[in-house]
Amino acid sequence: MRLTCLFSFILLFGAAGLVVFIHLQDPEEIVHQQTPGYIDRRQSSTLHKRRRRFVIKKSPILISMNSSTLNLPTLKSDDRNSKWKSLYQIQSKRKQIMKETCSKYKSNNRRIITPYHVSRIFVEDKYRVLYCEVPKAGCSNWKRVLMVLNGLASSTKDIQHNTVHYGNYLKRLDGFDRKGIYHRLNTYTKMLFIREPFEKLVSAFRDKFEHPNNYYHPVFGKAIISRYRVNATKEALRTGSGVKFKEFIQYLLDVHRPVGMDIHWDHVNRLCSPCLIDYDFVGKFESMEEDANFFLHLIGAPQNLTFPKFKDRHSNEERTTTKITQQYFAQLSPSQRQQSYDFYYMDYLMFNYSKPFEDLY
Repeated sequence: MRLTCLFSFILLFGAAGLVVFIHLQDPEEIVHQQTPGYIDRRQSSTLHKRRRRFVIKKSPILISMNSSTLNLPTLKSDDRNSKWKSLYQIQSKRKQIMKETCSKYKSNNRRIITPYHVSRIFVEDKYRVLYCEVPKAGCSNWKRVLMVLNGLASSTKDIQHNTVHYGNYLKRLDGFDRKGIYHRLNTYTKMLFIREPFEKLVSAFRDKFEHPNNYYHPVFGKAIISRYRVNATKEALRTGSGVKFKEFIQYLLDVHRPVGMDIHWDHVNRLCSPCLIDYDFVGKFESMEEDANFFLHLIGAPQNLTFPKFKDRHSNEERTTTKITQQYFAQLSPSQRQQSYDFYYMDYLMFNYSKPFEDLY
């Protein structure tokens, strides 16, 4: 009898521990762990780094949703009758739409922000800025701007692409302890820039698969060609080069992807967690110059610092436009276009982008 009671107690204790463990896990991390072939390039490559950051990664930060004590910086008195006033109103509207979407479609019960949620946020301490990186939405040039603000360079023109992305000059928010993360989330100006989802997707495809690339071709290209191309040549299977847009979309929509997601085509909703983090400024790639320079004006950046206009890579190639995007999506069936729209539906809704094709519902 005693043994039976003891055994029952052990089972109950173990079950309770499992419930607590699951509760503390980030659902997005669980999804990633269960996705075959998922590659998260944000994770540390060494056991030493994983151990060093273990306490941070496993300690959730309890912050009320949309609890920022800082709102969009107030316009100066001499700005209120200028062009800045209309841009300020646009910002207020964008934030309102984002909050309404979150309120309608996202649960308000979960208030835990983990280091995972802020792992794509870059920190600029001098002007107290937090920038959530969204690839293919001007992120390279925004990092250049942050480096100039921080005194790491005198001009954005002096900073090379590899220095921007691989130089480790900018700090990420998840590199701070709980107190440091909490302090910056509640006192710094938080901003992100987004782009029309289909256009951002085509831009990423052109960049990663239509040009030589020693990471995306062997890692993603080989897996995509192997799974979705009938009678693929040995050369294509060996190199992973020459992925077609239709094959790429097949991979994107496949719930059993042969290789996991990547930040260049992931949802902004997942990259930046806008329903957990109350962003003060939401800019758009389509109005980049105007929005970016307005933001720099609001934070009091030096007047001679403006957002760079140059194209970061493949400068001789035309930028991905609405027309080019439509040409790529014309290669797909109506069903594939609809599924692609459904895939990015929350981004379309949250950031108030129109349906890219009339036959979508």
